[in-house]
Amino acid sequence: MFRMSDVTALADTKLDPANPFAAPSSLPYGLPDFAAVRIEHFRPAVAAGIAAQRAEWEAVATDPTVADVVNTLDALERSGELLRRVLVVFHTLASSVGGDEIHEIESEIAPQLAAHGDAFWLDRRIYQRLESLASATPLLDLDAETTWLLENYRKNFVRAGIRLDDAGMDQLRELNSRLVTLETEFSQRVVKAMEAGAVEVEDPARLAGLDEGTLAGLARNAADRGVAVNHLVTLMLPTQQPLLTRLTDRELRAQLLAASEQRGTGVDADSDTRAIILEVARLRAERARLLGYDHHAAYIAEDGTAATTPAVNEMLARLAAPAARNARKEADELQELLDADPDVPAGATLRAADWSYYSERLRKERYSIDDSVLAPYLELNRVLDDGVFYAANRLYGITFHERADLAGYADGVRVWEVKEEDGTGLGLFVGDYYARVGKRGGAWMHNLVDQSHLTGRKPVVVNNLNLTPPPAGEPTLLTWDEVRTCFHEFGHALHGLFSDVRYPTLSGTSVPRDFVEYPSQVNEMWMANPDVVGRFARHHETGEPLPAELLEKVLAVAGYGEGFATTEYLGAALLDQAWHQVTPEQVPTEVDDVAAFEREALQRAGVGLELVPPRYRSTYFNHTFGGGYDAGYYSYIWSEVLDADTVEWFTTEGDIDGDGGLNRTAGQRFRDTLLSRGYSQDALQSFRDLRGRDARIDPLLARRRLTD
Repeated sequence: MFRMSDVTALADTKLDPANPFAAPSSLPYGLPDFAAVRIEHFRPAVAAGIAAQRAEWEAVATDPTVADVVNTLDALERSGELLRRVLVVFHTLASSVGGDEIHEIESEIAPQLAAHGDAFWLDRRIYQRLESLASATPLLDLDAETTWLLENYRKNFVRAGIRLDDAGMDQLRELNSRLVTLETEFSQRVVKAMEAGAVEVEDPARLAGLDEGTLAGLARNAADRGVAVNHLVTLMLPTQQPLLTRLTDRELRAQLLAASEQRGTGVDADSDTRAIILEVARLRAERARLLGYDHHAAYIAEDGTAATTPAVNEMLARLAAPAARNARKEADELQELLDADPDVPAGATLRAADWSYYSERLRKERYSIDDSVLAPYLELNRVLDDGVFYAANRLYGITFHERADLAGYADGVRVWEVKEEDGTGLGLFVGDYYARVGKRGGAWMHNLVDQSHLTGRKPVVVNNLNLTPPPAGEPTLLTWDEVRTCFHEFGHALHGLFSDVRYPTLSGTSVPRDFVEYPSQVNEMWMANPDVVGRFARHHETGEPLPAELLEKVLAVAGYGEGFATTEYLGAALLDQAWHQVTPEQVPTEVDDVAAFEREALQRAGVGLELVPPRYRSTYFNHTFGGGYDAGYYSYIWSEVLDADTVEWFTTEGDIDGDGGLNRTAGQRFRDTLLSRGYSQDALQSFRDLRGRDARIDPLLARRRLTD
């Protein structure tokens, strides 16, 4: 394992000036020059980046002068420029492009980076300088952000294990190295499992219910992957698959859901994740014990706004019973539809694979809503220009200017320059909307460049979705849920773009996990604003607006199915907690025990409904076993408390012109008090600055129909 003492040997690691990472990007806003990067550039750049940052840390640790803001905090914040340049490009390609070569390097460097992090967080000399600086703060008159940064460094050193003895630190290093290796392998296997689980369909008649555009996409899937069948249904990351709403073939629906749920269970040996799950759960529990916590979930909650696992458990338990109750009522309604279906044998019982199909049927019958009728009015470019971007302009005054001269990292990736109301450049927004072989599933946002007044950088942020590419020359038509995802991920992007802080580690979305989803969920509200939807929901051929009566039905149906949606989500959140609220001795030992552990956890929590499988089963739960949201998947519902309360603020106090809060005054207040603050202060204080009080749960309960 690396120690800080290894810096002498690392100092000889020099980077060839011809390597594109050797110098900062010369492109606008520091956008990485993806076109110049080749696979062979990564390994030497990572090695040189680690060496350079070790030398920078060593200089701080051995500085003979008294610790102050410039020689300690600023120096630490400025360190690692080379490593940051290479890793942001590498991780972008690893998640959005993939491929065997990238995955090989990813597996290779993951333990190196874990050791590199330990070299910093377990260095007692740097910690002592921070302690010395903290002792002197009464004499230094530090500003609030700098004080907050100092306290966060000190807290994170303690959480990272700085108070362990030498033997404990050695054990911690081994645990961290092994865990990051396992998390990387889990993520890679999840991608392989999605590819391996794709459902081949030889007989086109089995695809009844799908439109021509979708059929063409499935045919292209087969051609792109060299499959000798007419059509290939590829899998999305969550358990429920989009086509389940439309496929009339009941057995094909069952086959598709089974393929989704069986990912990682040993059906395909190369993507079996069960042994990884058990080892990750055990090692995380061992690490938590070493650091003085009851379990890993307690360690994670402490660093969030929830603070404790009892608080998390209380929230989830409060929601589970009414959510399951509502799901059972919905199931009874769907059973009636199945009973009336002449194509289903008499006496048939509703199955999990039937839920989405009959739920869609019910929506059509009760609300006359059909995704195929809506789709022509939901074209991607119009959703972006006249929906997502338009709402941001109304609220914040910003404008978007596509930069065709700036290249992304793959075909179809687009770049926009974002400008303030006065024309000043704010940053870049990168949109990667389409699925591709090797790209991980789901939707997410990440930064290519972090805003910081210390470094003088403006933000460059990326939104990723996984839309099915349309046939050449055809428009990309969305579902209503996909429109919601566009608005959601752009809420994250705004959090990054509006960051206005001094220190890069406090920039943008660096807030606690159980707060980070809050701004993105708030941004979803604008898709249903009458002015916004009236602009983007227009027929892609005629330009005619979505008929008013159809829009009314779309908005009326928004609350339907909350029983299923909430139960499905809670199933995943409670599974995440169950795996991480155990001691090392309580973790199962056999791979065949994974399913039993999951089943018992769901039953114990009251959400073990056979008809409502969790949004992610353990074997493909990348949020938690791939790292990033481990013991933190509860964050979405926790953040939604803040979100629902803020939506109420926009539509009451912020609704100054009868526009539902879609005005510059409300937008500027939300930007100034919350979006711009990053993590430069306590996250909940930012909420209090907006609302003048703590959040209330009532708006969330009403939204999800969980009140008595």
